Amino acid sequence: MTTTSINSFNPEYFEKTWNDYSTEDYDVVIIGGGSVGAGAALDAATRGLKTAVLESQDFAAGTSSRSSKMFHGGLRYLAMFDFRLVAESLKERELNMSTLAPHLVKPLKFIFPLTHRGWERVMMFGGFTLYDLMGGAKSVPMQKHLTRKGVLKVTPGLKEDAVVGGVRYYDTLVDDARHTMTVLRTAAEYGANVRTGTEVIGFEKDGRGRITAAKVRDLETGREATVKGKVFINATGVWNDKIQEMAGAEGKFTVHASKGVHIVVPKDALDADAALCFVTEKSVLFVIPWGEYWIIGTTDTDWEKGLSLPDPAPTKADIDYILDEVNQRVRDKITRDDIVGVYSGLRPLLSGKSDSTTNLSRNHAVARVAPGMVSVAGGKYTTYRVIGKDAVDLAAKELGTKVAESVTERTPILGADGYHALANQVPALARRYNLSEDRIEHLLGRYGSLIGEVLAPAADDATLLEPVPGAESYIWAEVRYAVTHEGALHIDDIVSRRLRVAIEFADRGVAAAQPIAEFVAPLLGWDQADIEREVSHFTKHTEAELAAEAALTDREANDILERAGSARATKEEA
Repeated sequence: MTTTSINSFNPEYFEKTWNDYSTEDYDVVIIGGGSVGAGAALDAATRGLKTAVLESQDFAAGTSSRSSKMFHGGLRYLAMFDFRLVAESLKERELNMSTLAPHLVKPLKFIFPLTHRGWERVMMFGGFTLYDLMGGAKSVPMQKHLTRKGVLKVTPGLKEDAVVGGVRYYDTLVDDARHTMTVLRTAAEYGANVRTGTEVIGFEKDGRGRITAAKVRDLETGREATVKGKVFINATGVWNDKIQEMAGAEGKFTVHASKGVHIVVPKDALDADAALCFVTEKSVLFVIPWGEYWIIGTTDTDWEKGLSLPDPAPTKADIDYILDEVNQRVRDKITRDDIVGVYSGLRPLLSGKSDSTTNLSRNHAVARVAPGMVSVAGGKYTTYRVIGKDAVDLAAKELGTKVAESVTERTPILGADGYHALANQVPALARRYNLSEDRIEHLLGRYGSLIGEVLAPAADDATLLEPVPGAESYIWAEVRYAVTHEGALHIDDIVSRRLRVAIEFADRGVAAAQPIAEFVAPLLGWDQADIEREVSHFTKHTEAELAAEAALTDREANDILERAGSARATKEEA
């Protein structure tokens, strides 16, 4: 049985939410629409708290759309003896895979190649055994040790002399941007007021110095409003310190940013039937299947303070590092000509004494930084729900009333209910909607039981079932749904986050930009000037990203992107 949503993110919803911001007195106001803000919003709303979410750009526009696309147990944290984090991560991985988001979080088979005989196999057997035992209830098989022949049978694209054996284990794959957006949609289903393009520009305090309101600006129109709340949660990740400073808060911690870069290459660039995990001198290198592509990464380098946060551009050095590391291990070299996509993000890490950003803790911290404000930072995507819960737990102490316990551990997000049954009905669904079985599986993996809501308009307009020119992996019904239900307001929102065209096509979505702009214009109230501005902004920004990938330093790449401006063309800029 397919499901439908109550609240749809679209221009009408966002306009109503803007009006609500000025009239409501919220229990909790969450600043930040990334994974942690989403987790906190769903937690607060399902506890019965009147909740608002303020996101300055788009859902998951920062770190939360630029991850390695995994809910993973944190295997490498076993080497750091961080057993609590591993156990917590494995529990969350299992919850999301089985109950909370099975349509978005899928089992993923990995091969961990071994390069030394004897001691390494013994050590990894112990590590993976702990990994299996700490996982609790299992939706994936346990580890299996393989000979060199066994590894090469699964991954024939590896060099024979690069492995002596290996371990097969499982983690999970997730579309991070879609997951974050869907968690926020679920929060709205439970009453949260959620809005993008809403920048916090200041705070108001009462006579005792308690924060009582946030002053916000609508980046689409330039208008301003005041949002009142009993407690504010700063869930802005790498922007944490900026918000604390704006609030005059005394931070109990500061956030340090580390840049992680990934490249995307076609599936035929590497002959393998599983994801791969390699340990390098500086980081961990993943090779992750992503539809018809491989995502390869990541890097782990310090991000210089003072550089722009929204768009941390990958540099030539970042790309060369990834290519060098992977080519040490694969039979057929992967070159820059193979690359169809590159993306980078900033990890919000809690500042520590170590000079190496790799060693800074991925554990999260929650603190009351000022009367009426709680800050939350650090952590990893996998534990977003726990981080959000912890933030709301502390924020609840500011309310002075009894607050219900968290229920998100047993609250599936939109699209999860009924997904398993629908996944067993792919042939029947293909006949019902006149689509191929591959297309139905693609849609189920993005929308779950909301598939009927996505495809409903096609009953009256069969052209919605046709592929999008320049982005043929997707159909027009998905573009329409991105605008009518998922809050996409700009070409970049659609191409980069609702769809993943920007990392799946060599032109980064430029060819699809014009037809998409013309298609969504009636839905978003655009005239011809709006269409031209949107396409121009997106194209200019994409060209700048490509130029930045040839830059030698972060500062040089950052300057190129800053000159190009945002990919989101707001009417205020017109």
